[in-house]
Amino acid sequence: MAELRGPRLYTIPAHRGFADALVAGLKRRAGDDPLALAQGAILLPNNRAVRAVTDAFVRASGAGLILPRMVALGDPEAGETAGAALDPADAAAPPPPAIAPYARRMILARLVAEERARAGQPINAAEAVRLAGDLARTLDQLLVEQVPPTALRDIDLGDLNAHWQRALATFNVVLDRWPAELARAGMIDAADRRTRLLDRLTERWTATPPAGFVCAAGITDTAPAVARLLRCVSEMPRGSVVFAGLDLAMPIEEWDALGPHRPDPVTGRRRRSIETHPQFVPKLMLDRMGVGRGEVKTWRGGTEYDAGAARGRAIANALAPADFTGKWTDLPAEDRRLRGVSSIDLATPAEEAQAIALALRGVLETPGSTAALVTPDRALARRVAVHCRRWGIEIDDSAGRPLSILPPGTFLLALVEAASQHFNPLALLALLKHPLVRQSERIAWLDGVRALDRALRGPRPAPGLDGIAAHLKKGTAAEFWAQACPALEPVGRTFGDGPQSLHGLVACLRECAQSLCGDVLWEGPAGRAAAEFLSALEAEAHAGPPRVSPQDVPALLRTLLDEVAVRPQRGSNHPRLAIYGLIEARLQTADLMIAGGLNEGVWPGRPAPDPWLAPRIRAELGLQGLERRIGIAAHDLAEAMGAPAALLTRSRRDASSPTLASRFWLRLQAMAGERFERDLALEDWTRVLDQPADHVPAERPAPMPPAALRPRAISVTEVDRLKADPFAFYARRVLRLMPLEPVDADPSAAWRGTAVHDILEAWWKEDRCAPDALRGRAAAMMKDQRVHPMMRALWWPRLEEAIDWIARTVAEQAAAGRSVLSAEGQGQVVHAGVTLSGRYDRIDRLADGGVAIIDYKTGKPPSTAAVRDGYSLQLGLLGLIAERGGFDGVRGKAGAFEYWSMGRGREGLGYIATPVDPDGKRERIPTNDFVGIAASNFADAAAAWLTGTAPFTAKLVPEYAPYAEYDQLMRRDEWYGRDR
Repeated sequence: MAELRGPRLYTIPAHRGFADALVAGLKRRAGDDPLALAQGAILLPNNRAVRAVTDAFVRASGAGLILPRMVALGDPEAGETAGAALDPADAAAPPPPAIAPYARRMILARLVAEERARAGQPINAAEAVRLAGDLARTLDQLLVEQVPPTALRDIDLGDLNAHWQRALATFNVVLDRWPAELARAGMIDAADRRTRLLDRLTERWTATPPAGFVCAAGITDTAPAVARLLRCVSEMPRGSVVFAGLDLAMPIEEWDALGPHRPDPVTGRRRRSIETHPQFVPKLMLDRMGVGRGEVKTWRGGTEYDAGAARGRAIANALAPADFTGKWTDLPAEDRRLRGVSSIDLATPAEEAQAIALALRGVLETPGSTAALVTPDRALARRVAVHCRRWGIEIDDSAGRPLSILPPGTFLLALVEAASQHFNPLALLALLKHPLVRQSERIAWLDGVRALDRALRGPRPAPGLDGIAAHLKKGTAAEFWAQACPALEPVGRTFGDGPQSLHGLVACLRECAQSLCGDVLWEGPAGRAAAEFLSALEAEAHAGPPRVSPQDVPALLRTLLDEVAVRPQRGSNHPRLAIYGLIEARLQTADLMIAGGLNEGVWPGRPAPDPWLAPRIRAELGLQGLERRIGIAAHDLAEAMGAPAALLTRSRRDASSPTLASRFWLRLQAMAGERFERDLALEDWTRVLDQPADHVPAERPAPMPPAALRPRAISVTEVDRLKADPFAFYARRVLRLMPLEPVDADPSAAWRGTAVHDILEAWWKEDRCAPDALRGRAAAMMKDQRVHPMMRALWWPRLEEAIDWIARTVAEQAAAGRSVLSAEGQGQVVHAGVTLSGRYDRIDRLADGGVAIIDYKTGKPPSTAAVRDGYSLQLGLLGLIAERGGFDGVRGKAGAFEYWSMGRGREGLGYIATPVDPDGKRERIPTNDFVGIAASNFADAAAAWLTGTAPFTAKLVPEYAPYAEYDQLMRRDEWYGRDR
């Protein structure tokens, strides 16, 4: 009779390098037989673990060896499924094939949309696809845990709120319909198929164990099927199971407190498990395998990557359950010392990335040394990679980057955004400027795009391709648009047809993308991923919601592209440095492990909410709690800190607000106290690396061009700028640097003023100021498609009242003998050796024969103080031109100077303000003196800066120089307030 023995269970402590220790032990067991390893198999959690163990074998190979077979069981977290090794070709009655991921997503989206519509809560296609993704993950958890969906009907919902009642009702209906959809396709869920394959393998190995050894190593998946397989492996004659970081020294009272707990025999209630502890998942695995912690032994052997048992004890003490942290005060110093672990606490994510890059760079100074960054913060990982590139170090994030932020993904999103927004200028230019567009003719193409950019500055033109064509004048932009528009017409036409099939929309996007970019769009890892994504989505789109609004496609596409990870090609990274995500870092080790992004909400991350099952329902079903990921993150940190040297990093703020240190950071800090060492040298290097040794701020600019280069002509609107900020005038008129309006700009005050002037000009020239014609003309302008929507929605009510005030006031003045003489005219005179030109809004003939100079203002007019100080003399200079006959058809002395403001006055919108008074009352300028004062002020300014040699000093009179267009050119922030 064969001798009975217990399962072979081992653990490699967190303070030891897992992969190297595993390989060392397996080699020791194989002895001198070179083929012994080749006859065995190693079961590992995921493909990244397979690579880690393979690399460990290479490091330990010496003269060379034949590797054992390594099989990834599949990690649902990483989107991996059980490999073909678990599904041999000669197996009898193989399980049905798994449904394709996008087919599943589209069918679930359709079911969710139909059920929400039936419940009176319709949702769009983008929201349906998003909810379908959450539904698929929840369904997978049910399948992995082998919880029958019918169990939902046995739960007493009690006082569960209405939101969860509705969500659960929809969830139930979808689960009722989903099996029929699978049966119709002749397929099953991938998670279901994985469970069946694992159970078949368990049955086969139970009946006929393999001839070679089998070792299951580092597996943390607690699915019942995985637990059954591991129990089978542990009991095979040549089988063994090796856990990662299972704590055999944890006090029994702490171990028992973790759970899961049995229901109370009296109340039936179950004590809550401590799922946030790093040892909860290993304990749950042991419970499901039906073994005790006492049956687990420590895997023999050490490696060069071991940190020492003292480190392991300190980490375990720091991560003790909350009810047991009181023991910290009684711990001996050696059990609290984190020797070899240092930390840096920096101000910003940029400084944190800089410090990590410096630490990685420093490792390369020691021959043969290795280092790795482990972080769940993908933005931090990208920053570090960019910092390393400036030293010629290529190191990419092995966790991959979302396709949505890579060039092919950003192009597809730019294309669909432009089409769904009817080619508004910002979206259109973002598309046309994309680096993948027309690479074969890039220079000529960008010249045309720049011309189009200039032409589209200002408020938005009418929507659609035709609206842009109508907006463009003759010239380079119009010629370029005639060449570019045909490539966009198919997608513009398709996206303008209203709701339609997603299949047709995706096909149109694909064709237009090919037309704009050619084959370069599909090149490289990211291009291939984009091609596979579009192909799969197009093939399965028919199974989704039957009608999709084009406006929903950008959000739908972004949701799906965010889920596509593009990983770097093997061999493209530095051989001694690496960047890992938490999943990729499992079983990895290095001489220096850097744990980055240790802020709350990052490491650990915030538990992702489940929109379908409330936490209470999940607990009733026996599904993992939403907080279990915190315990897994704690386990990942403990493993990362097991390297010979470890560096912990965090930043005190993120891109938008201050941050809180991770609960793990605070625990380590509280337990270690002064022994929680900071790497002050690295912090100092980080701060000074990019700081110049000597920074000399710029002096206030005061250019002095020769007289021949100074302009001899100026408009009345530029005189104030010349006097208050001569440098701004110099930049505008001498350097000819004209500010550009933003693309797709909101209507500025200047633009609104131009629109009002156009209305009033037409009212004078075509309607001769008929009072009843002004409102109709303004309304007609507002109906024009080119008018900005904000103008139409927000400004028209104000404009309507002010327009009525203008018509009424003009009529009242006409009855008193005052008439409109001219509107929107221009003229010039020569004064002080300079040509002074100006454009007036309106000039009236007064009853005494004089003229009134009128300037329309959509906002507040200049103050009397500004006019008195000589910095708002536009009306006076227009009066000068009028009195000297500079305006055609205008003769007479200027007897009134008025601002007609459309702002709010005492009696409503619209009022008249004037800086003059016949007798100079209220500190105003006497009316008869205003033209002379303006002429004298202008003569002084012209003599200084236009015909003289005075320097064009920046911000000479700042209180009257609010213009900011040239502040950057004058480097204002370096000198302003320093030399005054």
